[in-house]
Amino acid sequence: MDEVKVVVAHSERATLRVGDVFLKVDTDQARIDVEVEAMSIAPVPTPEVLWRKPPVLAIAALPGTTLGRLGGPSTGSPAAWAAAGTAIRKLHDAPLPPRPGRAGRSIVALAAELDDECELLVTNGLLPADLVTRNRQVAEAALRPWTPAFTHGDLQIAHVFVDGDEVTGIIDWSEAGQGDALYDLATFTLGHEEHLDDVIAGYGTDIDIDLDVIHAWWSLRSLLAIRWLIEHGFDPFAPGCEVDVLRKRM
Repeated sequence: MDEVKVVVAHSERATLRVGDVFLKVDTDQARIDVEVEAMSIAPVPTPEVLWRKPPVLAIAALPGTTLGRLGGPSTGSPAAWAAAGTAIRKLHDAPLPPRPGRAGRSIVALAAELDDECELLVTNGLLPADLVTRNRQVAEAALRPWTPAFTHGDLQIAHVFVDGDEVTGIIDWSEAGQGDALYDLATFTLGHEEHLDDVIAGYGTDIDIDLDVIHAWWSLRSLLAIRWLIEHGFDPFAPGCEVDVLRKRM
């Protein structure tokens, strides 16, 4: 009998693994709609959808292992990280999906959300004011016009599987849509900036990648995530996680 393993669980969604099948339970069926649609059109390897019966989506496990996780050791050779960069570029160069994604929020809305979060982080005593102020300044560089690309929207390294130096699949597409390509690159390298050069080498140097914008997205994403993580049972203060990312910008 296969063991049931809880991969991640909080009040909005849960993912379970039973043998070679992942069961995703989501209170928001719109997210599942986006995920299924994105996987059907993304030009990179994605899990096979086995069946869907709301609120559950069943997908097949991918071969290989992830490149690591935020707060944990990074795995994989430089070639594997470069291969991930190549896959990300292939996604970004694909025809645009029909709707904006997580990486496609407007500059005005994003700036307003960021200002609100920064204020709450300080007034609630979660982070010191100087740490928040400095990273808010760094984050400003991300608030600029960008050309829409097909973005994953939550491209954590735990969502990219490799076997040797080959990408075998990318999971968790519920935030996919039109967005800022550098948001994906920043999310993928968050907490593992030592691999940024490898990822860019695979992504391609034929276009100008503004490293200040990637640094800005590291700060911005971390500032916006901290309260949500705490409220949903995660620890952004763990070594190598979001708060450490912010401290590196000081």
